[in-house]
Formats: sequence, C-alpha cells, structure tokens
Amino acid sequence: MHEKKFDPKKLEKLNNPLRLQDIPPAYIWNKLNRPKADVLLEIGAGTAFFSVAFLQHAKPSKMYACDVSEVMLNWMHENIVPNFPGIIPVQSEENSIPLDDEIADVVFTINLHHELDNPTLLLAEAFRTLKPSGTVFIVDWKKQSMAEGPPTEIRCAPEQVMEQLLNAGFKNVNVFDELPKHFLLVGEKDGQSI
Repeated sequence: MHEKKFDPKKLEKLNNPLRLQDIPPAYIWNKLNRPKADVLLEIGAGTAFFSVAFLQHAKPSKMYACDVSEVMLNWMHENIVPNFPGIIPVQSEENSIPLDDEIADVVFTINLHHELDNPTLLLAEAFRTLKPSGTVFIVDWKKQSMAEGPPTEIRCAPEQVMEQLLNAGFKNVNVFDELPKHFLLVGEKDGQSI
C-alpha cells in the first residue's frame, strides 16, 4: 500500500519551475474560456506554486490558497505572502473549506485528486464555494506508468473524475488530454444561486 498524501518534507519539489512546462497555466486558462476571474481558489495549494502562476496569468484581485498542512501554510506565509499579497493562505480540512458560499469565480486542484479519500465531499465544497456560472478545473496525473508522480495504482482515470464532477452538480464537463503527463477536466456551475 502506498501513501497517497504528499509528504510536506519534500515541499521543494513543488517549486520546480519545470512544473510550469508540464502544466502550463496559459494552456489551462485558454481551456477555461473565461476572459476574467476576480477571485480564484486553489484547493491543496501546497507551496502556492500554481496559485502564484495563476495570480500572474489571470490577474484576479484575490487568490485563496487552501491546504491541510500547517507546514505548507507556514511556508506560504513566510515565502509567498510578502511577495504576493493577493494570495491568502487558508487552513482547510480535507473535505471542508472555511470560506463563504459562492466566493470564487474559479476553483481548482492540481495533482490533488488522486490523494483524496472521498473526492465527492471535496467536490461538494468546490461547488459550494463557486459562484453561479463559475468554473472548476482539475489537473491530475494520467493513469499510466511514468518515472514521475505517484504510483500508477493510486492515480485516477479522467472518466472517473468526470463522473464525480457531474454527480457533484457541475455541468458542461470536458476532458482534455493533450498534456503529456496530466489530464485536465473543466466544468461549470450553472447560473443559479444555491
């Protein structure tokens, strides 16, 4: 049995600039088909590496960077917040985000889905925190053998993640598999307020 959760002792791996080649923010933002988003929320932000990348790319007024790890949150407060005051670190639980309903235009996870014990609960939180007509996206490792990433047996198939998104209430869910190591799913919350 492999440990599913990322080891915070390896947090420097999360800051490798090569990750932006594997998961290019411009490619992802183009697939979202959203010209603007005022508030973004990253769940499982780790060191906020992608929060910073999307803050620079999408230029939101706020970026909530949620994580369960106190080590990661302390690292963000020491290394990210002084340089990027638009990023707000948030201590979360695996299936609970302590933010208001309908707060974000875009909610996303990157390389987190395979770690989740109960993705249905977290997707319900993503849905709750997303504004009407908001966008959700999930990037995770393709379920194939490769030198990098988690063991193949704990990775998720994009079809499985798509079904979970649809069951959580998201609409217009699309799968993009052009990236060599990762898949991208994009979905929308309908325009009705919860």
